Amino acid sequence: MEQLDKMHCEACRIGAPTLTDEEIRALRTEVPDWAIVESDGIRKLQRVFPLENFAEALAFTDRVGRMAEVEGHHPTLLTEWGKTTVTWWSMKIKGLHRNDFIAAAKTDALYQAFDDAK
Repeated sequence: MEQLDKMHCEACRIGAPTLTDEEIRALRTEVPDWAIVESDGIRKLQRVFPLENFAEALAFTDRVGRMAEVEGHHPTLLTEWGKTTVTWWSMKIKGLHRNDFIAAAKTDALYQAFDDAK
């Protein structure tokens, strides 16, 4: 199977099924640093990325935002001094879709590149 960070998000339609627990377990192996959180009964992927200061957090947030635009799939981003919190889920289906794991893997790759560039 192709690595998630090399895949692209597909259009998610209203009514598409959310991932099963078994599918989530299988996909989590590629994004082990992400937590499954639940908010208002909706499961989401979330990770806090530590950064050096607010300027770095803002720069990383911008990179994630640009990737999200390319993929047509958008996270919740919280930018604070020294960290950016990224939360992925599929709003149309009120849960997790393969797209969320693809986007999480791409976010991890962006962070690794960002960290390597320092």
